[in-house]
Amino acid sequence: MKLLDKIKKNKIKVIIALMTSITIGSLGAFIYNRSNSLNDKVVRFHVLANSDSNLDQGVKIKVKDNVIKYVQPLLKNSKSIDESKEILENNKANIINLANKVLKQNGQTYTARAEIGRFDFPVKSYGDIVFPSGEYDAFRIILGEGEGKNWWCVMFPPLCFVDVKNAVADEEMEKELKKVLTDDELKSITQNKAKDKTKFKLKSLEVLQDIFK
Repeated sequence: MKLLDKIKKNKIKVIIALMTSITIGSLGAFIYNRSNSLNDKVVRFHVLANSDSNLDQGVKIKVKDNVIKYVQPLLKNSKSIDESKEILENNKANIINLANKVLKQNGQTYTARAEIGRFDFPVKSYGDIVFPSGEYDAFRIILGEGEGKNWWCVMFPPLCFVDVKNAVADEEMEKELKKVLTDDELKSITQNKAKDKTKFKLKSLEVLQDIFK
């Protein structure tokens, strides 16, 4: 009887493991396809610091502040991702000059460079919004070696110009996102939903650990 019970128990473990694998695989494919759709609708903005020293990180913020101030009126009325990328490309030289001016004013000997392209990014949160990992169009400013922590936001739709510390920031961001995202896409990047997914994964792991004890 003990041998039969052991065989039955092992069969149940195998079946549960297979079902879990299939479920996780299907969920992964679903999230990947949905995030791919979302990735094609935004332009991210990144400023990479020269290093993680307090001085370099502080200069990074100053560069960011000045660049945001410069591009805000340029992107304010942009109606599409292509239009935003074109505006950024046409003003890239001016933005680099502005960044270099800030660096010089703060006693830095290194310079800035900028690029527009498609880059791979991990999961990132901005206010109450969570952007999934994947490839995104982005405008990047690299300061010096570009080996320090970066500052980021979304230039299209223009979330960079929303103060995430403001009490109504989430409502403003959702208003902008609704202009380019479907309702399902918007729901998929809210922080609460992301937390629910994390809880589901953690609970699944707990169940599996109990089964295989």
